[in-house]
Amino acid sequence: QVQLVESGGGLVQAGGSLRLSCAASGRTFSSFLMGWFRQAPGKEREFVAGISRNGIGTDYADSVKGRFTISRDSAKNTVYLQMNSLKPEDTAVYYCAADTNPQNVRVSSQYYYWGQGTQVTVSS
Repeated sequence: QVQLVESGGGLVQAGGSLRLSCAASGRTFSSFLMGWFRQAPGKEREFVAGISRNGIGTDYADSVKGRFTISRDSAKNTVYLQMNSLKPEDTAVYYCAADTNPQNVRVSSQYYYWGQGTQVTVSS
């Protein structure tokens, strides 16, 4: 069992930055590949970024590449999403997800554990 708790969301102006955190507790953090997803009102949940168990491999959605950075700190059992140059279209609830072996890291159904989500609102 793994519990995931996101934090760091909020309201920011376009062009601003936010850093999301996802604290994991329970099973060994290093066993899990971690992902960030987001869901805007009326839209399906979409992949944002993923990071490998050792933190070396990362993957990003085209829409956030070059603006967002995913990282993990094994000592703190935490994964981060640094979001820069935010745009109004980044407005969504952001979710942290974990799984030991997702077949496709970009597919939400491949992840077993989920956090409760944190709201990010970017004003124009």
